[in-house]
Amino acid sequence: MEFSMVIVFFIGLVVLYVIGKVVSLPMRLLWKLITNSIIGGIMLWVINLFGVGLQINLINALIAGIFGIPGVIGLIIYKFI
Repeated sequence: MEFSMVIVFFIGLVVLYVIGKVVSLPMRLLWKLITNSIIGGIMLWVINLFGVGLQINLINALIAGIFGIPGVIGLIIYKFI
């Protein structure tokens, strides 16, 4: 009886570990999206302080939020093309 309880306990630990890994992956992606959005929004604001004339609208905010710094650089390049 004792050995079967130990096996069930370890199987439960493995199941909890797998569930934790499955849940933590979307949380990491969500955290990365949040940090990219904050950094991209701050960069759009700072760039507008220098008079580049890049409008802060829904499309630019989405691009800056999803791609972060490379997205803002791409928006600036697109503006001057």
